[in-house]
Amino acid sequence: MAAISLRHVFIDLDDTLWDFKRNSYGALKIAYDKFSLAGYYPSFDDFYRIYSEKNAELWNLYHHSRISREELIVERFRYPLQRIGVYDEKIIPKLNQTYLSALSEQIGLHFYARELLQYLSLRYTLTLLSNGFREVQYRKLDNAGLRSFFDHIVLSDDVGFLKPHSGIFRHALALLSATPDSVVMIGDNYEADICGAARVGIKQIYFNPGNKPLLQTCTSEVPVNRAYVGRTSPNYPVACPTYQVSSLKEIVDIL
Repeated sequence: MAAISLRHVFIDLDDTLWDFKRNSYGALKIAYDKFSLAGYYPSFDDFYRIYSEKNAELWNLYHHSRISREELIVERFRYPLQRIGVYDEKIIPKLNQTYLSALSEQIGLHFYARELLQYLSLRYTLTLLSNGFREVQYRKLDNAGLRSFFDHIVLSDDVGFLKPHSGIFRHALALLSATPDSVVMIGDNYEADICGAARVGIKQIYFNPGNKPLLQTCTSEVPVNRAYVGRTSPNYPVACPTYQVSSLKEIVDIL
C-alpha cells in the first residue's frame, strides 16, 4: 500500500467495527420483552430469525434505492407481526423506536476494532462511510467511544446516496480533496463497500470473517487496464477485492 502513497482510509461501521448482529440481537430482545411478544412466538430466537431474514432482504432493496427508509422501517416489523396475526399498524413505530433506542446503547465491537482505529487514526485521515440511519449512528459511535477516532463522518442520510452508489464515495473524495488512488475502503459488505469503492477506482480491504464465497464481479466507472480504454460502457470489469481478511487485526499487516 505504501507504493500508492496512501493517505486516507474510508471504513464502514456496522458489522465491520460495530458488531451489528450481536448488538441487534440484544436490542430486539428488549423490544420483544417490552411488547410481550413471547406470548405469540415459541421463542425469541424464532422471532429473531424471522425478523433478521426480512430485515436483510429489505436492506438489500434499500441499498439499491428500490424502497424508502420509511418502507424499510415499517416492513421489517410488519412482517413478523402479521405472521402472528397482529395487524395493528400503530404498534410498529413504537416497536421500531424501542428497538432503535436500545440498539444505539449497545457497545459490542468486533475483535480488534478499537485497536485498529487507534492504529489507523495515527497514520491516516480516517473517514466513516455508512448507510446507517443518522439518528442512530452518532449515538452508536458516542456510546461505544469511537467518534473521536474519525476526522470525518459521511452518512448516506446526509449525502443522499447509499453505498454502493458512486455518489457517496465521490462526495467523500471531494470532502478530502483526495484522488481514488490515495484511499482504501474497509468494509464487510461485498456489494456496498467493496464493489462500491471499486466502481470509483478506490482499492478495498474486504473484512470477511465468515469466509463467504465471492459470487459477484465488481465493475468500475473508469477503465482499469488498457484493453478497456476508448470504450463507452460505464461498467468495466475489475478484480475485487484488492485484499481480503478474516480478522481486523490482519489489516495492520496490510496498512
